[in-house]
Amino acid sequence: MLVKQAQRLKAVRYDIRGPVLRRAQELEAAGHQIIKLNIGNPAPWGLATPDPIINDVVHNLASAQGYSDARGIYSARVAVAQKYQNQGATGVQPEDVMLGNGVSELIVMTLQALLDTGDEVLVPSPDYPLWTGAVSLCGGRAVHYRCDESAGWQPDLEHLASRITPNTRAMVIINPNNPTGAVYSREVLEGMLDLARRHGLLVLTDEIYDRIVFDGAVHHSAAALAPDVPMISMGGLSKTHRAAGFRSGWLAVTGFTGRDTDYLEGLQLLANMRLCPNVPAQLAIQTALGGYQSIDALVRPGGRLHEQREHAWRSLTAIPGVECVKPEGALYLFARLDPAVHKIRDDERMIIDLLEQQHLLLSHGTGFNIDTPDHFRVVFLAPVDVLDDAVGRLGTFLATYRQ
Repeated sequence: MLVKQAQRLKAVRYDIRGPVLRRAQELEAAGHQIIKLNIGNPAPWGLATPDPIINDVVHNLASAQGYSDARGIYSARVAVAQKYQNQGATGVQPEDVMLGNGVSELIVMTLQALLDTGDEVLVPSPDYPLWTGAVSLCGGRAVHYRCDESAGWQPDLEHLASRITPNTRAMVIINPNNPTGAVYSREVLEGMLDLARRHGLLVLTDEIYDRIVFDGAVHHSAAALAPDVPMISMGGLSKTHRAAGFRSGWLAVTGFTGRDTDYLEGLQLLANMRLCPNVPAQLAIQTALGGYQSIDALVRPGGRLHEQREHAWRSLTAIPGVECVKPEGALYLFARLDPAVHKIRDDERMIIDLLEQQHLLLSHGTGFNIDTPDHFRVVFLAPVDVLDDAVGRLGTFLATYRQ
C-alpha cells in the first residue's frame, strides 16, 4: 500500500531546510566538511547558554518530572509578564502569558486557533518562512506585503494597506526582522498597528530578536504602542540567551476585551491538547529574564556579535556585484546580487552549486518568500576567521559562476 501525505501539505513550503540542506547532509556523509552559515543556531559557534541559566535548570530538575499547568509554570509566566510590563505593556499579567516549546510551536497554535479555509493572513516579504508555511498548513492563505529594500527593509505601508481584503484575519509583524535585520521605526510600526486597528485585524508579532539590536537602534514593543489592538506577542530564549535547544518560548495576550474570549478559548484548548510545554526548559525563563542580560555586551561596539556583523558586512559588500543593507538587528545579512553583474535565474540552484563547489552552506532568498532570485542570507554567528574563509569562498565562486 502506498501511504500518501495529506493534501494540505502540498501547499506548504519550508525551503530553507529543503533540497539545499539535504544535499549538504549528503556531502557531509561523504566526508566533506561544510561551513554552515545557513541557520541562526548559536551553540555550534561557541555562543553558549549562560551558566546561571543552566545551573538553575539542573538544580530544579528533580521538580520537573510531572506535567505543569498547560499554560506553563507560574513563576516563568510572572517573569514574562514583568518583561512586557517593563517594555511599556503595563497591563500584561501572568494569566495573559502562555509558554511553548519554542516560538515555532506557538506560531502554529495561534494560527490553528484562528484560521478557517480561505482566511488570509498578511505576512512580510521577505519573511521567516515558518509563518507562510504555518498559514498554509492551517488552511489559510498567506498574502505577502512588501518590505522596501531601498528604505532599509522597512514595511511599505501603502502596499500593506492594498493587500487587505474582507478575508483578512491577521497581520504578522517580524521585528527585528529575519532575514533582513531591519528594526522597524516607531512611525512605521504605528502605521501598521493603525491599519490593524481600522480593519479589525489580530496582530501576531514575532519579537524573538528584541534585544539583538546594534548601533543605537531601538526595538519598540508593539504591545506597548497599541494596547487597544488584539495582539499576540511572541518571544523566547533561543537567540537572546543562546538557548536554542531548550525550545523555550512564550506568548503574551494584549488588547482583548472581557467579552472577546472566543479566540482565546480556542487557543487554550490547543494548549490543553499538548498537555504542557517542556517543563525543564520552563525552569530557565525566570533566571534568564531576571538576571544579568549578557546579550547586551555582545551587541555593543567591541562585543562579539557587533564585531562579527561589522566584519561580515564589510567583506561581503567588497565582493563585486554584492550589495547589502546593513542590518540593525538579528543575526543575518540579507545580501543582493546586482543583476547587471550576476545574472541568476534560479537562486536555489546557485546555492546548491556553491555548496558543491566550495562546501559553503547559505540560504537562498526565494526561500524567504521574496519573488526575485537575486538575494541570499548569511548568518554572522561564526568567528571572524570562519567568516573570512566563507566570504572568500563565496567571492571565488561568484567570480566565475554563470547560469
